[in-house]
Amino acid sequence: MTQEDSVLDGLVRKRIRGLRSALGWSLDELAARCYLSPSTLSRIETGHRRISLDQLSAIARALGTTLDQLVESADDGDVIIRPQHDAARGLTAWMLNRQPGVVVAKMRLTKPAPTRADALRVHPGWDWFTVLSGTVVLVLGDRRIFVETGQAAEFSTMVPHAFGAHDGPAEALGIFDQEGRRTHLRPLSDGEGERPG
Repeated sequence: MTQEDSVLDGLVRKRIRGLRSALGWSLDELAARCYLSPSTLSRIETGHRRISLDQLSAIARALGTTLDQLVESADDGDVIIRPQHDAARGLTAWMLNRQPGVVVAKMRLTKPAPTRADALRVHPGWDWFTVLSGTVVLVLGDRRIFVETGQAAEFSTMVPHAFGAHDGPAEALGIFDQEGRRTHLRPLSDGEGERPG
């Protein structure tokens, strides 16, 4: 076993014990839920017994987690969320989750919403955001909606739309599906014109 494997093995055992404790379960309770003897579970938690894949799957299921979550790496690089800055659009975004599917992002907007009709975007789904500071202008079809600090907006993204800052920088927390992320949060490539925030 390599040192990296040994570290991960120890981490998995700590996670099992930590999740069991967080649920308020004794060794006997968890052992009964995953069809292991309490002594086997105790030896697994303390590192005195190798964990088989079948045992690990049963333990994960009993603890209400997935096998992937139980054995995921503890790489410190995953802790730091670095901003992605797109000067052309006046957008800085912090992706607050790494799971596929729905994306949660904090955004800092410095440019106003585009006014040209050809700059509005359409994609399947819904977007949602809440304004943390400043005012965000949401262009939704022919409407210009001012969303102020503490307010939130939810809208069908099949309506041509864009958003930007009003009278100075604004910060918002947004929830986007994959299409919304691709449309609003990916950096502009060279040669592309202005895109909505």
